[in-house]
Amino acid sequence: MLRFLILPVLFLLSCNPKAQNSPAKEDELKIQFPLPKKLKEVSGITLSKDKKTIWVIEDRGNKNAVYGLSDKGDMLAKVPVENTENTDWEDIISDSQGNIYIGDFGNNDNNRTDLAILKTDLTSTAQTTTKVVQTTKFHYQGQTEFPPKKSNLLYDCEAFVEMDGNFYLFTKNRSKGFDGTFLVFQVPNKEGDFEAKLIGTLKLQGGYNDAAITSATINSTKDKIVLLTHKNVHVLTGFTTDNFNSAKIQKIPLNHNSQKEAIVFLDDKTLMIADEKGKDEGGNVYTFSLK
Repeated sequence: MLRFLILPVLFLLSCNPKAQNSPAKEDELKIQFPLPKKLKEVSGITLSKDKKTIWVIEDRGNKNAVYGLSDKGDMLAKVPVENTENTDWEDIISDSQGNIYIGDFGNNDNNRTDLAILKTDLTSTAQTTTKVVQTTKFHYQGQTEFPPKKSNLLYDCEAFVEMDGNFYLFTKNRSKGFDGTFLVFQVPNKEGDFEAKLIGTLKLQGGYNDAAITSATINSTKDKIVLLTHKNVHVLTGFTTDNFNSAKIQKIPLNHNSQKEAIVFLDDKTLMIADEKGKDEGGNVYTFSLK
């Protein structure tokens, strides 16, 4: 009798993919490493020019510092930014020359009047501090109330990229009656105080976790931008430097729901994604292959 009981169990185990150590599929989110325990609220991720250092930041309520990690998740450096505060840092990017920029534009209540993008002199994990060498202040074209009505809370931002001497900001919709609408603004990559020019009004499919944008990244040829949400990546193509209304959007499910807050192209076919540490999930850096 025991023999007949064991055989069906072995058969079920062989049919269960979780019972086998099979390699992950190309379209799966793959954990690369857990983030250091002290980094519970990572809000942005980028790479050094030589791609040997992963730079991350945390958002409001955390230190005004940039953290350097190895490709195994080891903490290489904590570099304080000496002449600014972390009002609400929501994304970090690098340009083609390797310059590092911090987006201090988190605006949950849509009432901030001190939004800024901070260019730093950060280049190495050997630095004990870094400083802001350019401050790009801005306000949004079209925003006249601080805050607007609850049905028009379109002026939070957690995502930007740099392209051809301009920053491109992708807003996070916090409106009552969320419908996936987001705005695209252009701001010069210069010292000064500017009106952010509205160059696109677009819509992502799905509910808040599907379509509320938390980070962005651009590929090396500047013809593909990927927007991150908690459950998906959304690939934008067909845009021009002054008009995003014609952009095509491809939604790619990650088949994984966590508070994903940071994304960067590792190479033009691979994304690196980080999420915040939750009670029972998250706090990891992942890779995801674009087909």
